[in-house]
Amino acid sequence: MMKTSVFASLALVFAVACTAQPKPAAPGAPVETGKPNSNYKPAFEGQTRGPGMTSATAYEAVKLAEGIGRPWAVVPLPDGRLLLTIKSGYMEIRGTDGQLQHKITGLPAVADRGQGGLLDVVPDPDFASNKTLYWAYSEQQGDSNLTAVAKGQLAADENSIQNISVIFRATPKLKSSLHFGSRLLFSKEGYLFVTTGERSNLDGRKQSQWLNSGLGKVFRITKEGKPAPGNPFLGQADVMPEIWSYGHRNPQSLDMHPVTGELWEAEFGPRGGDELNLIKPGKNYGWPIITYGIEYGGPAIGDAIQQKDGMEQPVYYWDPVISPGGMTFYKGNTIPEWENNLIIACLSGMHLNRLKLENGRVAGEERLLSNLNERFRDVAYLDGKLYTVTDSGKLYVVKKK
Repeated sequence: MMKTSVFASLALVFAVACTAQPKPAAPGAPVETGKPNSNYKPAFEGQTRGPGMTSATAYEAVKLAEGIGRPWAVVPLPDGRLLLTIKSGYMEIRGTDGQLQHKITGLPAVADRGQGGLLDVVPDPDFASNKTLYWAYSEQQGDSNLTAVAKGQLAADENSIQNISVIFRATPKLKSSLHFGSRLLFSKEGYLFVTTGERSNLDGRKQSQWLNSGLGKVFRITKEGKPAPGNPFLGQADVMPEIWSYGHRNPQSLDMHPVTGELWEAEFGPRGGDELNLIKPGKNYGWPIITYGIEYGGPAIGDAIQQKDGMEQPVYYWDPVISPGGMTFYKGNTIPEWENNLIIACLSGMHLNRLKLENGRVAGEERLLSNLNERFRDVAYLDGKLYTVTDSGKLYVVKKK
């Protein structure tokens, strides 16, 4: 890793030669040509290895900064600046030129090991007036830990957060350094969606199906951390009333379609079977009962079934996996063919995955920036551009040439 120097704090602005994924051998041929991990069959045509596509508009990736550390999220602020979370436990405010403006410290301690640490952040819908931020992190509790959500107000000097309170905890706590989730997203009604992982171990895995457990879920809460009105399980005995959907493995992708308002989620599968899901209230997304993946060591998972009554099918799945980090919809038409497309930051896939969605299905797939050989952790849309951070500590902007 490059040593920190005075030059690391300067914006490193230069264009990176950025060619799109090579055109498929035949029009519409899938972009994935690797051997799948299983011989499982999709439930419907186009559920995996959908038609490939290639951007017609020339675009480029520009590296704005490097040596950032271990960024986990990049989130636009209402004033047009970028807010980054750093896994070890602090945030940064950077301009869209990549320049560091403020380092925000004094947050609650995080369990910074494995996949834990400071995770996602989102500004309050009224941030311009109340300066409130919400963030997710792994919280140590004795010899165990869990995913927690806190909130507080950004100080006037933008170097700290005040009046911090923890508003939600995904109980029970477990001894694990894996699968914390956790993506945050405000609904149009001002309620907060929170995703949580099932902590990877067998004890947590089965709890994805338990409605009295906070593991492997999408939650919908108020700004105070209470169950949001209209949640599907309100008033039921022995059920967490904050639950919106369940049966998830490790969801780190969440965004709302800019036209339809539909809630879309992507999550890590095991060995094969990364999923893209259209999230609906009260629905069961099947993990670990149904899956298109297998155990890392090779054996089948459970009864090796991919479909079951009462459990939702993924809209799309990947085998081999892409390891989906954060995702965003491209909300403008600066690059016309990207309008309303879904862009997913891919870790093991080492690209940005562009999906064209039509009628609740994937109509096209493209791999962007695969020539950079980076593990893309998160991606955000702002003013016709994409901003993405990598595990190697770089910040890029992707824009029309």
